[in-house]
Amino acid sequence: MRRPSPGVAIPCEGLTTEEGSNFLMDVENPSAPPCPQSRVTADNHPNRARHSGGLIHDHTRHTTRFTVIGNHLAQHPDLSLLAIGLACHIQSLPPGARVDIKTLAARFPEGATRIAAALRELEAHGYLRRERARVPGGRIVTRTISCNQPGGRREASEAPRSRRAATTAQQKPARRAALPAVPQPAYSSPALLHTATDVLAGLRRTDPRLLLSAADAEHLAPGVAAWLERDLTPTAVRHALTTGLPAEPLTRPAALLAHRLTAGLPPLPPYRAPEPPPAARHPLQTCDGCERAFRAPAPVTAATAEPIDLLEEA
Repeated sequence: MRRPSPGVAIPCEGLTTEEGSNFLMDVENPSAPPCPQSRVTADNHPNRARHSGGLIHDHTRHTTRFTVIGNHLAQHPDLSLLAIGLACHIQSLPPGARVDIKTLAARFPEGATRIAAALRELEAHGYLRRERARVPGGRIVTRTISCNQPGGRREASEAPRSRRAATTAQQKPARRAALPAVPQPAYSSPALLHTATDVLAGLRRTDPRLLLSAADAEHLAPGVAAWLERDLTPTAVRHALTTGLPAEPLTRPAALLAHRLTAGLPPLPPYRAPEPPPAARHPLQTCDGCERAFRAPAPVTAATAEPIDLLEEA
C-alpha cells in the first residue's frame, strides 16, 4: 500500500488526521529513553467516531399547528408510501374537510386512480371507514371517519366492560347445578313424606358428612318415600344410603344420595291378593227362658238362636 505524501489528509469516516514530515531514525541511539506506551489504544481514542453514517434528526419542538402521528402508521409494514402519506394528510385536516377522491386528486399530483387505491388500503387496515347517514333535509350522505389508531376506541370501550363483567362474576356467587331427579312414590301421603324426611335428617348421626339442608331434604324426600312404599323399613333405607360411602370428603352429599336413591331403587313387592274380611262376630246373648248363651245381633229366644259351644269360644 502506498503511503500518501507528507501534509496530505487521509480521508476517514467521522475522523480526519494530518501527518507531518518524516523523522530520521536510521542511527540507533541506545541511550534514548524508550517510547512510553499510550494508555489509550487506537480503537478507544476519543477522537475516533463510533457511529457510522445514517440519519441524524434535527428536531425542533412544535407548539402550534402540529399533528401527532403514531409509528404504527408512519412505519406500517404493509401500507404503501402513498397510503401512509395520504393518511398523515387526512389526519392533519380539521373536522368537516372534504376528503373525496376528486378533492384529493385536485390537491395532489398522483391522480385519481392512485389516490383511490391508497384510500382502499387505508380502509382495509382500519385507518378509514365510510358510513352513510341521513341529514336533516332527507338526503343521504357518505361520511369518512379517520382513525388515528385502528381498534383503539373499541378496545378502550371493551376493556371497562370486560372488567365490569369480571367484577360482577366475582361478586355474584356461581349458581349450583340442580340436583338429579329422584324416584316418585306411587301414592304419596303427608305421613309417608314425614317419615322420609325423618330418615334423611337422621343420616348425619350415622355419617356427619351427610348433613343436608332443608331444600335438599325436601328434594330427596319423595325418593325415600318411594323406597318406603316398597315394604322397606326406615332402618333398611338408612343402611342402604350410608353403607359403602367413599372415604374422601363429600363435595355435595345431596347429589350422592339422589344418585343412590335412583340407581338402587328396589323392585316393587310381589302382588298379594287382599285377604277376605273376617266373619262378623255377634255379641253373646242370654236366653231369658233357659239361660243359654248364644250369639245374635239382638236378644232373641234360645229356640231361634244359633247354638254355640262356649268352650270353643273360650
